[in-house]
Amino acid sequence: MKVYVIAIITSKPEYMGEVKNALVELMEETHKEEACIQYDLHRDKEDENRFIFYEIWEDQEGLDKHNGQPHIKKFQAFANGKLQEAPMVIKANKV
Repeated sequence: MKVYVIAIITSKPEYMGEVKNALVELMEETHKEEACIQYDLHRDKEDENRFIFYEIWEDQEGLDKHNGQPHIKKFQAFANGKLQEAPMVIKANKV
């Protein structure tokens, strides 16, 4: 069963450019994953520091594998101290 995910990442203003570049790199690497159907990065129109990923995964197993990938761990290490708050991740089923 497909898994739909919304992830919201809000950078501290002074790191916005660095965070944006890291998220673009994360997106490019994630597109190479077999279970990735869609992984789109958006930027909030009202808050340039807020980024939103819209994701569709083949199944929970594929999402779990994604969460253990080196590029995810690299971003997590990079983002330490550069975000306003912990990323918000919402998993959903299509209605």
